[in-house]
Amino acid sequence: MTSDVNLWPLIGVAVIIAGFVLRFNPMLVVICTAIVTAFAAGFPVERILTAIGTGFIKTRNLPLILLLPLAVIGLLERHGLRQHAQNWISRIKSATAGRLLLIYLGVRQLTSAIGLTSLGGHPQMVRPLLAPMVEGAAEVRYGKLPDAVRFKLRAYCAATDNVGLFFGEDLFVAFGAIVLMTTFLHEAGVDVEPMRIALWGIPTAICAFVIHAWRLNRLDSMLSREMAQHAATKGV
Repeated sequence: MTSDVNLWPLIGVAVIIAGFVLRFNPMLVVICTAIVTAFAAGFPVERILTAIGTGFIKTRNLPLILLLPLAVIGLLERHGLRQHAQNWISRIKSATAGRLLLIYLGVRQLTSAIGLTSLGGHPQMVRPLLAPMVEGAAEVRYGKLPDAVRFKLRAYCAATDNVGLFFGEDLFVAFGAIVLMTTFLHEAGVDVEPMRIALWGIPTAICAFVIHAWRLNRLDSMLSREMAQHAATKGV
């Protein structure tokens, strides 16, 4: 069976990894990856252009769908959404950056597992709400944060959203990746029910939650050390 499989299209994976490592424009990297993969699969030029044109026609309304929520979020931020979220969380004395992110990780993973992937996300949740709340919780304990610590907290917020979404949506039967795996296995002569693939994603999701929860648990102690060093350096 392996002799009939053309592995050359996998070169697109190397192209996309190299593009992101070299920090090229993401849109340019994706386009180049698609073209390289298509040529490696033996597609003629006409078919490649047809596929690109068809994809553009099907998704031409997508920017409008994305820009409308961003405009609403921008208006909310202009009227103090970030400040209100930061002030609200600062009133909860027991809240820490690690605890807040741990709660968000669990909620994000559970909602993604039932198909509610749009409830979170970087533009609509991490930037306007989660990051200010985490920064506010840290400032209550340590005072004004240096830029290095503030940027690290924002990175942890983005990473927590990514982990919760990526390993949670694999448990949703109607998720595109599960449908793709089911179709690929069916064409290879292996019939697997989508529910079985989703069930086998549960151990991976649990491991991802435990590992990232351990990292978040270490976050508070790491913040204490870094802020102590910053205070000592500032004092000198």
